[in-house]
Amino acid sequence: MIKKHIPNTITCCNLISGCIATYFAFSGDYRTALLFIIIGAVFDFFDGMVARLLHVSSPIGKELDSLADDITFGFAPAAIIFSYLSPLTSHLSPLTPYLAFVLAAFSALRLAKFNLDERQALGFIGLPTPANALFWGALIGGLHGNHVSFEGMEWCIIAGLLISCFLLVCELPMFALKFKTWGWKGNEIKYIFLLTCIPMLFFGIFGLAAIIAWYVILSVVNAYLLKNA
Repeated sequence: MIKKHIPNTITCCNLISGCIATYFAFSGDYRTALLFIIIGAVFDFFDGMVARLLHVSSPIGKELDSLADDITFGFAPAAIIFSYLSPLTSHLSPLTPYLAFVLAAFSALRLAKFNLDERQALGFIGLPTPANALFWGALIGGLHGNHVSFEGMEWCIIAGLLISCFLLVCELPMFALKFKTWGWKGNEIKYIFLLTCIPMLFFGIFGLAAIIAWYVILSVVNAYLLKNA
């Protein structure tokens, strides 16, 4: 049956997008790298949906999806950070830029946990790898494209990298944009997020990074309010 291979083909398109993003990352073309991460995210969104619609979900599809995701949303953003850090850390240890690849390892760990964690049907525990990849692609693409530079920027990026690794595997509940009903009650945080993201879109590529950061902040606030309700 041809249809059983369709979802896996879409997943492979995600993986190929991640490989192309990695090439452009190492070439210093961060905006094109981000573009292919976004294309990969589109394929990632549709592969599971198509599998469910065609009733051809399979264990191999689940494993392939995680492998593809670690390339597109783990290795590709790590390559972006590595490539961008390399000239900035010339006065530090030559090994410093290689810290970027820790992100790929933590992304793999995050994906493995997601496959085994049954609590993440309607939300997430920890930062989803696509969101993390989009954040770094947009941030580095914006910094490079707008020639932003300041004293100690490399340390800020390294600190952000370590925070990202923590967020990927921490036990922080994060909301997903999944709606059982379209009413306000029960969906307050989702509608607040969507409405407040609209003005951020006017900031271009930096706006995408801001949206991901805002998503994390709102998730932290939401988790605190639910815990103390």
